[in-house]
Amino acid sequence: MSSKSSKAKHIRDKWRSKSWYNVVAPSFFGNVDLGAVPAETTDQLIGRVVEATLYDITGDFSHHYLKLFFQISAMDGKTARTLFKGHEYSRDFLRSLVRRRTTKVDGLFNLTTRDGFKLRIAVSVLTLSRIKTSQEKIMRNIMIKIIKEKASVLTMDQFVQEMVLGKIASDIYNESKQVAPLRHVGIRKSKLINAPANVSEIVLAASTPMVEEIMEEDEIEGVTEVEQTVEVEQAAEVDDSVEQTVVEEVTEE
Repeated sequence: MSSKSSKAKHIRDKWRSKSWYNVVAPSFFGNVDLGAVPAETTDQLIGRVVEATLYDITGDFSHHYLKLFFQISAMDGKTARTLFKGHEYSRDFLRSLVRRRTTKVDGLFNLTTRDGFKLRIAVSVLTLSRIKTSQEKIMRNIMIKIIKEKASVLTMDQFVQEMVLGKIASDIYNESKQVAPLRHVGIRKSKLINAPANVSEIVLAASTPMVEEIMEEDEIEGVTEVEQTVEVEQAAEVDDSVEQTVVEEVTEE
C-alpha cells in the first residue's frame, strides 16, 4: 500500500515541476495559437513537432482535410515559435478522390526556395478518364516547370502559403487541363528536408505577423474536388482494394 502511495506522489510531483507553454503557428499563418504543451525546461521543447489542420488556422471547415506539422524552433518567453515542417492530405480525403477508370498522375520533386530552405513535395493530378502515358509525361513536365519557377522567386514563407492555400495547384491545373479533362489537382504532401543553420534566429525575427490576404476558395481553380469536379458518377463504387487501383497505367495507342 505504501509503495502505491509513494508512486502516486512521485507522479504528482513530476507534473508540478512542469510549466505550460503556448505554441503558435509561423507568422505567415498569423501566429495562430496551436495550443499549450508542458515541459520542465524550454530546452525540452526545441525540436518537438505539433500537428494541426488548416481548419484550425483559417476557421474554414472545408480545410479540415489538410494536416499541417510545425516544429518548435525557438522560445520567446512562454511562447514557443514554430517552423513549418510539412503537410499532407488526410487519408480519408485522399481515398475519397479515387475513381475507377481514371488516371492518377503523381510527381515527387525536391526544391530549394530563394532563402535556402529545401523541401520535398508530392503533386497529384486526377483525371476524369483514362489518359495515355504520353499525356502523363506532359503533365509531369508542367509540374516541374511551375514548381521550379515558383521556388526560384519565392521565400519559404511565400512558397508554403501558395502551396497550402492552393495557388500552385491552381497554376498546375490551369495548364494541365489543356492536356486532358481534370477532376482534382493538389500538392498532397510536403516535407522540410533541410533548413539554414540560423533557423531559430529566422523564426524569432519573423515573429511579427505579416499574413497575406487569404484567398477565397472560389478564386482558386483545381484546389478541391467540389470546385473542379465535372462529376461523372460511375456505376461501380470504389471497393476495398482501392489502394491498388489508384493509378491505372494506359499503354500508348
